[in-house]
Amino acid sequence: MELSPERVLAWRMRRQLLGRPPGTVALDVVERLCGVQAQVSGSAEQAVAARHGQPRAGLAAEALDARTVVKTWAMRGTLHLLPADRAPAYLALIAAARTWERGPWQRTFATADQMAALTEAAREVLDGAVLTREELSAEIIKRTRDDSLAEHLGSGWGALFKPVAWQGHLINGPSDGNRVTFTSPKTWVPGWAGRPEPEEAARVVIPAYLGAFGPASMETFDQWLIRGASRKAALRGWFAGLVRDGVLAEVTVDGRAGYARAGDVAEIAAAEPLDGVRLLPAFDQYVLGPGTRDPMIIDPGRRAAVSRTAGWIAPVLLAGGRVAGTWELNGTRLEVTRFPEAPPVSVAELTAEASWVEAVTGTTLTVAIQ
Repeated sequence: MELSPERVLAWRMRRQLLGRPPGTVALDVVERLCGVQAQVSGSAEQAVAARHGQPRAGLAAEALDARTVVKTWAMRGTLHLLPADRAPAYLALIAAARTWERGPWQRTFATADQMAALTEAAREVLDGAVLTREELSAEIIKRTRDDSLAEHLGSGWGALFKPVAWQGHLINGPSDGNRVTFTSPKTWVPGWAGRPEPEEAARVVIPAYLGAFGPASMETFDQWLIRGASRKAALRGWFAGLVRDGVLAEVTVDGRAGYARAGDVAEIAAAEPLDGVRLLPAFDQYVLGPGTRDPMIIDPGRRAAVSRTAGWIAPVLLAGGRVAGTWELNGTRLEVTRFPEAPPVSVAELTAEASWVEAVTGTTLTVAIQ
């Protein structure tokens, strides 16, 4: 079935809660978006607030405190907020690629034997404990008797901790002042389910992804999950099984083949656009889910304005579901840089949309269009 880009984007915006339905809570946002990137904690808070009918600061933090949401290294090796009940499936599907056992990774960070010893040490020491990075690193070195791990364990990038997280043994604990802490999800989350088999995890994660970012190709899904590193035979098998069982349907959008959840196709075909514009924060899933190379949401000539140096993904202005510009805060000014080819946007509608930013920052803002 052929679907129009306009209908797809209208459907995605509603599915990603950008219509701000009443009663939405932080867990709803994290679950619907298949996680919220949290490398920058403030951006994660803003991603939740941008979809909340009554936005305010601290909504994501409260969900973490309630332990309905966890924070750990997940998709593409970046920190994410994940729904606690579905986190094992996301982590299992990432772990299935076993990227830490590949030659380039081992040559850069640690051998497979070192990682196996490190993972076992972390699993043991985090059981029933909450430790700072320094405390956890010291315990791992003590138990493995491998001083060569010290440099990478001390790195803020967490390269050696990511495979431990993906295998379901490590999540972030509560902050200790300005220090990060880690604990075991089995210790922290009531009823934590063990890591499922990849095939079982795929039946959770793939439909969830397509329920927010579909239709999409399996390659787009894999780029979102782990930068294209999944084992290709396994990836094809997961999608083929879901099609065979009637969970997924094959469709085209503007001539490009992809997959959608079978039950969503009619709804996508009938989707009507949302009124008004939307201001989305840095690192928002609306952009990260399909990726910044998706020409349906970002004109290729404007990609550099959104995907910037050092991996920074700029806050964006949406009009008609497409990226129509970027924005930033400069003191009490919310400065919007509109792409000239995008539809015209009024200061009045931007001022109304900026109310969620004001609620999060506690600042009365003046909107300016550049």
